[in-house]
Amino acid sequence: MLGILARTMVKAGMVKPSGLVKPVSVTQIAGRYLAHQEGLPKLPVPPLQQTCEYYLAALTPIVDPEELNHTRKLLEEFQKPGGVGERLQKGLEQRTKKMENWLSDWWLQTAYLDYRMPVVVHSSPGVVLPRMEFSDRQGQMRYAAKLIAGVLDFKSMIDNETLPVEYLGGKPLCMNQYYQVLSSCRIPGTKRDTVVNYTLVKRPPTHITVVHNFQFFVLDVYNSDGTPLTIDQIYIQLEKIWNSSLQTNKEPIGILTSNHRNSWGKAYNNLIKDKTNKESVRAIQKSIFTVCLDAPMPRVSDDMYRTCAGVQMLHGGGSRWNSGNRWFDKTLQFIIGEDGTCGLIYEHAPAEGPPIVSLIDHVVEYMKKSEMVRTPMVPLRMPQKLRFHITPDIKKDIEEAKQNMNIMAHDLDMKVSVFSHFGKDFPKSQKMSPDAFIQMALQLAYYRIYKRCCPTYESASLRMFRLGRTDTIRSTSIDSDKFVKAMDDPAKHNTEKVALLDKAVKAHRAYTDMAIRGQAIDRHLLGLKLQAIEDLAALPEIFMDTSYAVVLHFNLSTSQVPAKTNCVMCFGPVVPDGYGVCYNPMDTHINFAVSAFNSCQDTNAARLAQALEDALLDIKTLLEQTPKAKL
Repeated sequence: MLGILARTMVKAGMVKPSGLVKPVSVTQIAGRYLAHQEGLPKLPVPPLQQTCEYYLAALTPIVDPEELNHTRKLLEEFQKPGGVGERLQKGLEQRTKKMENWLSDWWLQTAYLDYRMPVVVHSSPGVVLPRMEFSDRQGQMRYAAKLIAGVLDFKSMIDNETLPVEYLGGKPLCMNQYYQVLSSCRIPGTKRDTVVNYTLVKRPPTHITVVHNFQFFVLDVYNSDGTPLTIDQIYIQLEKIWNSSLQTNKEPIGILTSNHRNSWGKAYNNLIKDKTNKESVRAIQKSIFTVCLDAPMPRVSDDMYRTCAGVQMLHGGGSRWNSGNRWFDKTLQFIIGEDGTCGLIYEHAPAEGPPIVSLIDHVVEYMKKSEMVRTPMVPLRMPQKLRFHITPDIKKDIEEAKQNMNIMAHDLDMKVSVFSHFGKDFPKSQKMSPDAFIQMALQLAYYRIYKRCCPTYESASLRMFRLGRTDTIRSTSIDSDKFVKAMDDPAKHNTEKVALLDKAVKAHRAYTDMAIRGQAIDRHLLGLKLQAIEDLAALPEIFMDTSYAVVLHFNLSTSQVPAKTNCVMCFGPVVPDGYGVCYNPMDTHINFAVSAFNSCQDTNAARLAQALEDALLDIKTLLEQTPKAKL
């Protein structure tokens, strides 16, 4: 259930097609954000009977009939009038009255802060941006300076509350996540983490952190009058940082953040006992965001480049490469490699993909602008190098984190590819949802490899509701199951196959609509379970049933994260024998990132990526050869 990204957000109204977000006003609009948020509806609690019915339907293609029958009986018992289900449902309805969002706190805790696996690979998504051609080090610095200026330009809209509201189907969306991604950081604990947002303090931060050769620097990005530094000024400061960090014989302190959360929590408590270390750590945590100036990646062939770039964004390549050049707890880290490999990684607890992608689209567009103004050479203060005292205990923790990171890096199996045969244009020409079309191809690809259907997670945004995060679109359905089994059956006519595809696509679309309206089953079931735990009641049998474990074992964890920029998001699988699949459908091509674990003999990222390409082409051929059968 981790490593989850939000589904597509349709921008409407005030967002310009160019990708550069235009503020709704040139001056501050105090209180606008709060007024907008208060006008949004609360997340509903779906009817109990409806969830139970859809739960059985979701189980039908993935559990055997005997198991399904057993679960049906448990659900009948659970739903009895005056029974345990009714009591828990009432508890959730009471919770809705008392809270802004009955789910959001629970979700933040259970999906992220209680999760003890490393955030690297297991939770934090990366984004690969188009490759840059830097002819020299100055090119890397210039790009970084422009990028920083672009992020600060976006930040000014957040600070002034002039960020245009997004809409989906004519309805305004919750904008809260935009206010969580800057100046925030995850703080490790030995049993549970926390997230701190420093925009809410009396004097919000005015600095970013820059890391080069494993060394961290504080870079003030605002002048004393509150205006942001110009691109030229930022460039000069980055040059100073580069020249002060040429030696790489420093301990990679940042690699500690890649460790198992309990281990990092203990190491963290040890690290901040020292006053200097504590001040340095706080400076990183409080910074607006982090910029990682990376050493070049190992050289690879052009067709392998995107995959290696995806790996760089997710974990940095291991302790010998750039994994120590990070602070993985920081919400936003922009990565700019000496060899032109660029992108970012973000810590997932505060936000889903769409706010991150909006920010990227804005920054990429901003960086295209020509620089007309040259800056008067006002002397700027030297960026502050952050010092760390490395005791033998801390050195030991760093060595352990290095070893664990190298194991993780070795275990990640990744394939980033561009499907160049068609993009959103083809499904649209067939009057089919591009997302549903791609999801059905993914179902077919998986079925062809494993001869079975599996639980599939696709992220759906709940941002129509106040503080809404995500729910699950269950792409594996009774209808998708019928389609994938028919597709390669020579006894079935093409007209029947197309009819089954059409039905499966429509079923996916219908469940998607249900999910974004707050009527899907996954978060409701989780809420009922957590309500039982909060009531200190015995856990209902439906949550100890084998079916419940099966339905949550997402062999396919997927997300559509569309961007105007020709980029792709990537993330790790959420189960040991699973895949993570993220895609950005452009008009005439689709960017895909597929991940798996090498430690699982049954999975192979390149094999699934190839099967997916074949499935997309086979479905296109089927539709083109059967024009009259289209419904």
